[in-house]
Amino acid sequence: MHDLHEANKILKIILEYAKENNLQKVSRAVINLGIIEEHGQEISPENIEFNINVLAKGTVAENIELVINKVKSESWELKEIEGE
Repeated sequence: MHDLHEANKILKIILEYAKENNLQKVSRAVINLGIIEEHGQEISPENIEFNINVLAKGTVAENIELVINKVKSESWELKEIEGE
């Protein structure tokens, strides 16, 4: 469930960026994902990607390509957003 919460936070930033930049479609986002643990489990890149894709259905970010880099930190950072 914590994966879904973090994915929702990331997607909100992506959608806000799209709105502010008048993007009709967000095609790609690059995320640096650190070690985030909740309830004794680390959030995996696969779960973040899955949850963002589920949450993005019906939005300008539907079918977004996600590049998720594992980094040595304790948080995530949205590095790049591409679209048209």
